[in-house]
Amino acid sequence: MHHVTLNNGVEMPLLGFGVYQIPADDTERAVSDALAAGYRLLDTAAAYGNEDAVGRAIKAGGIPREELFVTTKLWIQDAPAEDNTRRAFETSLDKLGLDHLDLYLMHQPFGDVYAQWRAMETLHREGLARAIGVANFYPDRLLDLIANNETVPAVNQIETHPFFQRADYQALMSEHGVQTQSWGGFAEGRNDLFTNPLLTEIGEAHGKSVAQVVLRWLTQRGVIAIPKSVRPERMAENIDVLDFELTDDQLARIATLDTGSSLFFDHHDPEIVTWLAGRRLDA
Repeated sequence: MHHVTLNNGVEMPLLGFGVYQIPADDTERAVSDALAAGYRLLDTAAAYGNEDAVGRAIKAGGIPREELFVTTKLWIQDAPAEDNTRRAFETSLDKLGLDHLDLYLMHQPFGDVYAQWRAMETLHREGLARAIGVANFYPDRLLDLIANNETVPAVNQIETHPFFQRADYQALMSEHGVQTQSWGGFAEGRNDLFTNPLLTEIGEAHGKSVAQVVLRWLTQRGVIAIPKSVRPERMAENIDVLDFELTDDQLARIATLDTGSSLFFDHHDPEIVTWLAGRRLDA
């Protein structure tokens, strides 16, 4: 498995397994199948409601802890945000059955992000989180966080797929030492991604599926990908993308698919901000 080195020296797999939208009842089996297929990066979140199932699969898998890279995410916390962030972290850690996380991400750029980040910095200093980062931060929020805090986020997990490629933002993050990670790499199949003629043609040229072309496009750009599946055969296909390389011409053609806009939601949209900022997890 290929790795990237984060800004604090921690190595993170370039390709992993995500569990967003996998029902809690199916998550343990899916993660067990993913571990058997060779995945070592697992990505979950408190908001997904399946951390405990991920933890059971990790325990049952018997894979040495040092071979795994486990990520979960902090949801928006009420005041006092620093105290609540630690409690949220400890709850996630307990559900996962672990004594530390490899990466802890702030899931949304809302609430008292500075108090949340200070608490996350403390967890990092204590060795409870090997690396800390953010998710869904647009450039203005990310650069403000960097300018006003001691620790530069190691990762920013953002919507990234062929129809919203974020190349300029990736370059900006790279300048500041922030690693890009993709969520929604397959755009959840929107815009008929899996039957797209261009991606299909490129796949046929390499003997690969459209999904494999997309994952190779992400990883070849140095973007960490976390595809989700509940089918073992698809998991095996998704991890088999590091044995071919897209040509410069193919990369240029894929670049023409970029619409420059989200296919899901815009964190600058007042309605989205109101909805996300007001949402709390059940106690």
